Amino acid sequence: MIKKVLIAEDHESSNISIQKTLEEMEIPDPDYVYYCDDALIRVQKACEAGNSYDLLITDLYFDTDHRAQKILGGAALIEVVRTVQPDLRILVFSAEGKTSVIRDLYDLKNIDGYVRKGRNDAKELKIAIARIAGNEKYIPRFFELASRPGNVHDFTAFDITIISLMARGLRQKEIPAYLEKNKITPSGLSSVEKRLNRIREALNFSSNEQLVAYCKEMGIV
Repeated sequence: MIKKVLIAEDHESSNISIQKTLEEMEIPDPDYVYYCDDALIRVQKACEAGNSYDLLITDLYFDTDHRAQKILGGAALIEVVRTVQPDLRILVFSAEGKTSVIRDLYDLKNIDGYVRKGRNDAKELKIAIARIAGNEKYIPRFFELASRPGNVHDFTAFDITIISLMARGLRQKEIPAYLEKNKITPSGLSSVEKRLNRIREALNFSSNEQLVAYCKEMGIV
C-alpha cells in the first residue's frame, strides 16, 4: 500500500499535475521538491524519523539555475536514495523516450515503473501507481513494443519531422517541398526515401502506413 509519497519535479505544472493525480487516488498530501538535493534530504529525514516514504516519483532531467546542486538529475538521485532507503519504490515520470535510457533504468537502477510525459499521462500515472502499490513493476506499452526483437531504432528530430508530416496527410513526394521551405536539411526526395527505408527495416515494417501507425501508438508523433 502507498500512503507517503515524495515528488521530485522542477516544473511546477507537472508537479501540480502529479499531486492532483495522487489526490484522485486518495493518496493525500504528498511531499514535493524542485531539487534533487532536497529530495535526498527529505528521504534521509523521513528514515531517521521512522516514517519513511513508500514511493518516490521523479523526473530524469532538472533545469539548472542559480542554486548549485550536487545531484544532477533523476538517475543520480535514484542511486543515492537507494543507499539511504534500499526498499524505496521509484516511479520515473519523464519526457525521455529513448529505449536504451529506459532499459538502463529498469536493468541498472531497478526502478519500479516508468511513465512518459505526454498524451494521457495522468491516466497512465494512476495505472502505474496502482501496479506498484500491488508490488508489481509497471512497464509502459510503448517500451514493450520498442523492446521486441527487431524493434530497435532511436528516432532523430529529422525522423520525427518526416513521419509527423506523413501523419498529417502529406505524401512522401510532397515532403521535400515542406523541408526546403522550412530550411530543414537534407530536403531531397532521395534523402527522405533512404531515411524512411532505414527506419522501416530497423522496425521490420513493410509500409509507411505501418510506420506511422506505430509511431502514433508509441506517442512519437
